[in-house]
Amino acid sequence: MAEQYEYLRTKLTRRRALVSAGAVAGGLLTGCSDSGSGSGSGSGTASRSPSPLSGGSTPTERVDGAVVTPFGRHLAFGADPRTQMRISWQVPLAVRKPYVRIGLKPWELSRKIDAEVRDLHTPGLEGVRLALDQFYLHAALDGLRPGTTYYYGVGHEGFDPASKERHSTVGSFTTAPARAEKFVFTAFGDQGVTPDALANDKLILGREPAFHLHAGDICYADVTGHGKESDIYDPTAWDLFLKQTETVAKTVPWMVTTGNHDMEAWYSPNGYAGQSARFSLPENGFDAKNSPGVYSFTYGNVAVVALDANDVSYEIPANKGYSEGRQTAWLDKRLGELRKETGIDFVVVFFHHCAYSTSTHASDGGVRDAWLPLFTKHQVDLVINGHNHVYERTDAIKNGGVGKPVPVGASTDPTRDGIVYVTAGGAGKSLYSFPSGVKDSYEGKVADRESVDTYHWTKSKNQNPDTVEWSRVRYTGYSFLSVEAEAGAAPRLKVSALAQSGRRIDHFEVRRGA
Repeated sequence: MAEQYEYLRTKLTRRRALVSAGAVAGGLLTGCSDSGSGSGSGSGTASRSPSPLSGGSTPTERVDGAVVTPFGRHLAFGADPRTQMRISWQVPLAVRKPYVRIGLKPWELSRKIDAEVRDLHTPGLEGVRLALDQFYLHAALDGLRPGTTYYYGVGHEGFDPASKERHSTVGSFTTAPARAEKFVFTAFGDQGVTPDALANDKLILGREPAFHLHAGDICYADVTGHGKESDIYDPTAWDLFLKQTETVAKTVPWMVTTGNHDMEAWYSPNGYAGQSARFSLPENGFDAKNSPGVYSFTYGNVAVVALDANDVSYEIPANKGYSEGRQTAWLDKRLGELRKETGIDFVVVFFHHCAYSTSTHASDGGVRDAWLPLFTKHQVDLVINGHNHVYERTDAIKNGGVGKPVPVGASTDPTRDGIVYVTAGGAGKSLYSFPSGVKDSYEGKVADRESVDTYHWTKSKNQNPDTVEWSRVRYTGYSFLSVEAEAGAAPRLKVSALAQSGRRIDHFEVRRGA
């Protein structure tokens, strides 16, 4: 195993850029090159090159494309959700000339856009797993019209989504509006492949969100989560996950970041090459090549910043310090830029490890030491985490303590009161509990304890005991976060937590300068 891992380390090269989307006649797309006929690269082979992840191997045998059905479609914004969308999917076997068809009507997918193939090779491990090749496809759409619904279909030589027998595979998406207006986004972490994860996906689709934030621990193909080559790992879990998630992610941009179970050490020194193969995310972070889960985008009056907490975690140190401080420096700069941008009312930050939680993993002191001063400096409005498989929400926290109590239904002002931190880790994996004797406290139910005995992880990887009073709302069932953003003269974020039954378990408002 160690020899194979070192081989992959030496083979890792620069991540290939996305093949740009074609310009579409009639004003569908602007500022891009168009393949016209959609015949891929124009050669007799697939539009692909040997993946650095596969060690340079290229499959030479391909089956008839008519018997290969694409699956696992998932969308993601580019850096500008008004004009950019990334369409990604998977095929079970190598195909020729993959592409996306796109149009303004579902029956008129008149334009074809070449797709890039990123093939991912997982080495076999004697007695544990067979070697596996997986094929992920991506198309970048730029120059889109703001506030417009587009229809698309994914295909390849032998499989045309515009044909009558394939038309049921057509999906759609809507770009962000040119001007800020009311919208909803959803969020959770720690999903995996379970019936409860699928149930949460269906509930999210019912909220009609503009986008969804996934705070890491996406699939759990790496069930150990230590970020080491000795972790137990099953790459086929990704096939199941993408099939499960397609029900919502084919329409709702699925914006992910990186959890500890997403450090898949077989593919690259920091384990993120697998994520780079499967997802196309905004490339405006400090190092998109090596840190795909670090980026930002703005939708309406809300700016969203995704971070990789593995870089600063005291609890699980496999990747601690890998950015050599560059991510934190980028965060400081980016938050400052966003606060100066006209039209941005709120800044939301999401990442995996908890800054404040009392459940199983508790709080990560590394996150607190590296980033909380910056959140305070730039008056971040809301922080969303996963990692702990529960729902937990703090009061407004200022200078490490309660700046203002925020009971269910209350309003808070980050410019005065501090920041509310939400753990939304009840997406689908097996649930955690709270410390012994600590009861749930959610809408309609008040706990009998105001303080909680817990701990936080220290730099020396010790568990430092804490007795805290900031744990305001706690819930141990499956759940997700739903946030309604309003612009105008009195902008606000209306934050709700919904149980798997659809019942609201928490809600509060964020209003700046109220």
